[in-house]
Amino acid sequence: MRPLISVVVNTLNEEKNLPRCLQSVKNFADEIVVVDMHSDDRTRVIAEEFGARVFLYSRVGYVEPARNFALSKAKGRWILILDADEKIGRTLARKLRQIASKPHQDIDYVLIPRKNIIFGKWIQNSRWWPDYLPRFFKKGKVKWPKQIHQKPILKGKIYTLPDSERFAILHYNYRTLDQFLDRSRRYAEVQANELIKEKKYVLNYSDLLLKPLGEFLSRFFAGQGYRDGVHGLALALLQSYATALVYLKVWEKQRFKERNVEPHKLSQLFRQGLGEALYWFNRWRWGNQRGLKQWPGRILAKWQQWWLSR
Repeated sequence: MRPLISVVVNTLNEEKNLPRCLQSVKNFADEIVVVDMHSDDRTRVIAEEFGARVFLYSRVGYVEPARNFALSKAKGRWILILDADEKIGRTLARKLRQIASKPHQDIDYVLIPRKNIIFGKWIQNSRWWPDYLPRFFKKGKVKWPKQIHQKPILKGKIYTLPDSERFAILHYNYRTLDQFLDRSRRYAEVQANELIKEKKYVLNYSDLLLKPLGEFLSRFFAGQGYRDGVHGLALALLQSYATALVYLKVWEKQRFKERNVEPHKLSQLFRQGLGEALYWFNRWRWGNQRGLKQWPGRILAKWQQWWLSR
């Protein structure tokens, strides 16, 4: 008999995280599929202890190329994708099984919120929450591109769960700074290759300034990272660094090609960047005011942005 629900997990050296992940789905899944990238630790042994069907995939440094391979091995009518450092709770498990158990229900895939625990804290802003992902779907309705950090290709009718902790995947994300920095270096290598090979990108030094700044502003101000305190500020800075690293990697791969930095253009870039920063700073500063008191700050922010971008 074909299983109703398959849980699919891609792994690489996950012996510390995998038991927690598989424990959370052992009474939910009708089958568990683990696709491992030739781990050096006990990952495959642990997967087999939980009754998983285990397959191997070449070690490519990031998960996307292995996603579709893993999906092809699942036999279930419905598939739940988890990373090894994630787990689900009972309420979410009950809800997903309820959805899967109604064959006439007009749902093809489910957007699930994800609760990210970073440096020991649930990050509720900074564009980290609710972090909706299409992780539960009918087989054949979702496909992953091979490029890193690309959104999956979706087909059919969508259902979105409430943005509540009760229905969230729990993600034990970055635990240490070293983990964030190591992953950033690995991802930057892949993203730089993609920019060069697929988009024929040639480094523009303006991107070394404006791209990281834009990432910081979008996380800390637009994404209200300031509400996460020091965690929000630290993450905005770290993600700004990770963005800069991608473009520096491009420069490295293009053999550190020298280019003149024109003072006039550099001045324009700094004015543009300062304008963006002041705009968002003043929106944040005056955003705590109410009613008509907000308008002087918003007008000032717009004027400063215009003046500095002339």
